Amino acid sequence: MRFPEGLRALNHRDYRLYFVGLLVSNIGTWMQSVGQSWLIIELTDSAFLLGLISTLQFAPTLLFSLFGGVLADRLPKRRTLLITQTSLMLLAFTLAVLVFTGQVQYWHVAVLAFLLGTANSIDVPVRQAFTVEMVGGRQDLSNAVALNSAIFNGARLVGPAVAGLLIAEYGVGTAFLLNGISFLAIIGALMLIKAQGAPQARSQRSVVEDVKEGMGYAFRTPMVSFLLTLIFVIALFVINYSVLVPVLARNVLQSGAEGYGLLMSSLGAGALVGAFLLAFRRRGEVNVKPLVAAALALCAATASIYFVREFWVASVGLFLMGLAQILFTADANATVQLIVPDQLRGRVMSLYHVMFAGTTPFGALFTGTVVERFGGSVGFLVAGTMGMLSALLLLFRWVRRPPETRSAH
Repeated sequence: MRFPEGLRALNHRDYRLYFVGLLVSNIGTWMQSVGQSWLIIELTDSAFLLGLISTLQFAPTLLFSLFGGVLADRLPKRRTLLITQTSLMLLAFTLAVLVFTGQVQYWHVAVLAFLLGTANSIDVPVRQAFTVEMVGGRQDLSNAVALNSAIFNGARLVGPAVAGLLIAEYGVGTAFLLNGISFLAIIGALMLIKAQGAPQARSQRSVVEDVKEGMGYAFRTPMVSFLLTLIFVIALFVINYSVLVPVLARNVLQSGAEGYGLLMSSLGAGALVGAFLLAFRRRGEVNVKPLVAAALALCAATASIYFVREFWVASVGLFLMGLAQILFTADANATVQLIVPDQLRGRVMSLYHVMFAGTTPFGALFTGTVVERFGGSVGFLVAGTMGMLSALLLLFRWVRRPPETRSAH
């Protein structure tokens, strides 16, 4: 059976296994994300402390992801992923036990969030670098990246809605338990995948020298540098949903856990539509105009939530935010991967992950502070406005460059 053009990466057996396993696992991950945010709101009723949890969870990305990229280029990727995914499963089960036994405290969640972020700081760059090997080369890479985004956001559509219903009926611990169980799907898929993700030949360079080589390439290559910087400012100011959406649901729209889950699902629905639009788009030459337009649209949609007081209007706004975000982030991810040489992919993608997720410690604290002081609606306005101004400044500097310096290489 041959899959249609928009699903062509699924013609590869290894990627099909990975696709199914990752979909199940990501549903569980989104359930845990919703459960963790709701648990913190219940324990503390503080937007600042909720932002602090995001800071602790994503701080390891800033600290360790660049070294995770070196590991992606040096170690067998399949074996490394088996270790990281098993670690993530055990952390989910630990949190479930703490909740079900009634022992959970804020500091427990904080420590586990930091450990989860540490595992992800290695797992994410390795997974991204492994994708090209599961699809047998660059030809189907863009499609695989788009389908990975579809998996992530299809799970964001299902996971939060299911989590909201389960939390309301059975308590927040159910979300953590089911997340732990869901990891069995991706672990099983990795055990069946034939590609090993063989490392490059060992060199005499140190880990620090390898990190410097990857960073040097990224910042010397004009288009890669521009995209990484744009990712940085949008992630820093705009993509702080784990702080903004729970406060919007609880304090602005006066909705419970079910409403929060549905709002997060609206984000996921928009992102899923965007991912499939990218999957069915034929890529020609590298073109940054569509993703820049999507970044600006994301900022505008985020700021517009300031005026929303009705649940259905908020759902539509979040749908548009999800659509614009994935058109931006997934396209930027695929563009960077198409530009970068194979031997540097792990390190450059780890830098991408630092710019995307490593900003969260600062963005979450900034957003949490704004929301704590001025309210959830103002948080959306400030996020969208700051993102828009930063993106326009970068775009202004980019268009003023001589045309010959804007090439991909």
